Amino acid sequence: MQTTLLNHARFMALALEQAQLAYALGEVPVGAVAVDSSGNVLGKGYNRTIIDHDPTAHAEIMALRQSARSLDNYRLPGITLYVTLEPCIMCMGAITHARVSRVVYGAADPKTGACGSVMAVQDNKQINHHTVIVSGVLKTECGQLLRRFFQERRKSSP
Repeated sequence: MQTTLLNHARFMALALEQAQLAYALGEVPVGAVAVDSSGNVLGKGYNRTIIDHDPTAHAEIMALRQSARSLDNYRLPGITLYVTLEPCIMCMGAITHARVSRVVYGAADPKTGACGSVMAVQDNKQINHHTVIVSGVLKTECGQLLRRFFQERRKSSP
């Protein structure tokens, strides 16, 4: 169990690095890293909705796209997706369709979180794939980055 917690923290730290890239671009600082069962990083991503003019360019989607290209397959069984913020319903839909095995997230999202905060997509018995959810990994660090971003944004808006 201790090894798993250390691995979760290590990979979440990589996701935080991705979130910092989004922050530097003025995007909501969310980062994601997709890892296979051997610990190989298959895909990384950060929010790019504003710079790409793409409402689907969430960190999770970017990491899933890169992972699918890495594996030459749209299905991603055995993959763990590390995300700094609880995924939304769109991202959980993509995660489910890709058959991602596990999502590990940092900060909860009480407004749009689809892993338990607002709804729990993974618990819907009518859906044919159920992703395992692990929450709260480096939640303080993930939450602080988001809070700082929105505080700065509020200060700079008229």
